[in-house]
Order: sequence, then C-alpha cells, then structure tokens
Amino acid sequence: MQKKPFNPSPRPRQQQQKGRKQDDEPNYAINDEITSPEVRVVGDNVEQGIYPIDKALSMAEEMELDLIQITANANPPVCRIFDYQKFLYQQKKHQKEQKAKQAKVVVKEIRFGPQTDDHDYEFKLKHAKEFLKEGAKVKAYVFFKGRSILFKEQGEELLKKFTDDLEDFAKVDQQPKLEGKRLIVMFSPKKK
Repeated sequence: MQKKPFNPSPRPRQQQQKGRKQDDEPNYAINDEITSPEVRVVGDNVEQGIYPIDKALSMAEEMELDLIQITANANPPVCRIFDYQKFLYQQKKHQKEQKAKQAKVVVKEIRFGPQTDDHDYEFKLKHAKEFLKEGAKVKAYVFFKGRSILFKEQGEELLKKFTDDLEDFAKVDQQPKLEGKRLIVMFSPKKK
C-alpha cells in the first residue's frame, strides 16, 4: 500500500475567510503559520510533550493531519495534531451547545384597558400565573386610547390589584410607570 504524500493544509487564511465576517470563525494558526520555535503537542495517539516546531510538523505529516495552535498565549504555545476541518466543526458544535444551555429570558405581555371588566381581569390573571410558573417574566400594562388617559387612576388601581393578586407568584421588578400611553409594571417569577 502506497502512502499518500502529505499536503499541509492547502487552506490559506484568505480562502478560509472568504464570504465570512472576521468574527464568525476564530483564527487558529495551522502548520507553517505557527511561528514559535517550540510547541507543546497534545492530541490523540500522540506522545504529548514539548517539541521543536520542525519535529511537531513532521509528526503531524506522518499522521496526515494538521498541527493546530489552540493556545497561543501559553509558554510554549499548545498545539494539537488533528484534522483542521473536523476541529472547526467540533468548535462550532461546542459553541452551539453552550449557547443552547444559556438561560433565555422570556417576557410575556398582558394588556389591559383602563376599564377592563372582572371576567377579562380573571382570565388575564390566570394566564399571568401560568406564565410565571413556566419561569417567564410578565410585562403587564394598561393601554390608554385617545382620551382614556383621563382614567389614569383607574389604570393604576387595576395594576395595584394585579400586583396584589400575583404577590405569591412573582416579585415586582419595576413599579408602575407611565411610558407614553402605557402604564407598565414588570414581574419576574419568585424562586422556590
């Protein structure tokens, strides 16, 4: 069986970044781009240790893989012997997983009119309790149309009653505040 000649990553930086923003992909020095005279080599099926750059490159060449500088700030820099495309794929996959694990804050809105009747109020209160149990924040507001801004006191009373009814389920993040034609109050779920 004949061994294929080693082709040290025919991926110049310019081609790699083609059609992408600079921030999309971290820049890793690979193969001949590594400038340090010595590197710490890590990877699978590799005897880990500190090697001169020529020896590390020849080790990667023998395995038909790339020498990737993963930590440039270390002394000496840490390099991994691995397939570069597979390495980038794993990095992107890891970043996606990390992003998915981050807590996403969901804000649900509940809208009242200044003269909301009791049935509608109870219906919206029930929904707010469900949202808070699910862990979402609730933004309740009274919307004043046209001249209904004259009933600002009714809106304040309505939100005060709403706040009192949600006392066991939520804490108030923001007291009622008038923003334009909306009187807004924010709730977040109580920790159990």
